[in-house]
Amino acid sequence: MSTTTLKIEGMTCNNCAHHVQEALISVPGVEKADVSLAQKQAVVVSEGPLDLSAAVQAVEEEGYKASLT
Repeated sequence: MSTTTLKIEGMTCNNCAHHVQEALISVPGVEKADVSLAQKQAVVVSEGPLDLSAAVQAVEEEGYKASLT
């Protein structure tokens, strides 16, 4: 298991955080994604090293920006 923390930009409400969480969970290998609106971040647990480009792309497709913290 691997844990990666991503900085998420553009979230303004809990619905935004929910969309980011669903996007991250859709990335192959991701087991869990805890998204915090208050902290503007997501903690992603994956089977192995996170495919960062796939995670960033999934978040960006929802209209938000993701990067490593």
